Amino acid sequence: MDHTIRHGGTHHGHTDRADALHDHAPHHGHSEPAEPHGGRVETHAEHGPGGASASWSTAVKATLHCLTGCAIGEILGMAIGTALLWGNVPTMALAIALAFLFGYSFTLVAVLRAGVGLKAAVKVALAADTLSIAIMELVDNGIIALTPGAMDAHLTDGLFWSALLGGFAVAFLVTTPVNKWMIGRGKGHAVVHAYH
Repeated sequence: MDHTIRHGGTHHGHTDRADALHDHAPHHGHSEPAEPHGGRVETHAEHGPGGASASWSTAVKATLHCLTGCAIGEILGMAIGTALLWGNVPTMALAIALAFLFGYSFTLVAVLRAGVGLKAAVKVALAADTLSIAIMELVDNGIIALTPGAMDAHLTDGLFWSALLGGFAVAFLVTTPVNKWMIGRGKGHAVVHAYH
């Protein structure tokens, strides 16, 4: 027996659209219940935590966020190692370390700005970015290592830049579906969503 009171296509004052979509009431740091994401209501699946999947748009944004930090760190590491005349292994190690540092710092700064304490912010950054950065670095550096002559190329060589940028492109393509899967399960960048 249906005990729902119906008033002109609504159920207790909620429209059918609100029943079908998440009303995005204030939670997890969101102060406005209005449609905060480009004028549309976000579904549970797109929102991340608790949803069965995440949108490709959300996964692309998360991956680009990670890729930006990785690229800055990796290019800086390559430049420093080359300028100091280091060998391939220490230069690559520095580039990878800086890629993680910059990747984490992008998330860390955003979460700290939301008013989260440093210890909690570090935990959020580690949870949000570790797998994404690791996959990017593995793919990107693997491509550089497998490209003939790329490891010995200098910053002024086109081969260096084509291998690096090609590696970033492939890393982006590999990491985006992983981020989509993780966000859909409330992990990865879904953890950061509560703080923006």
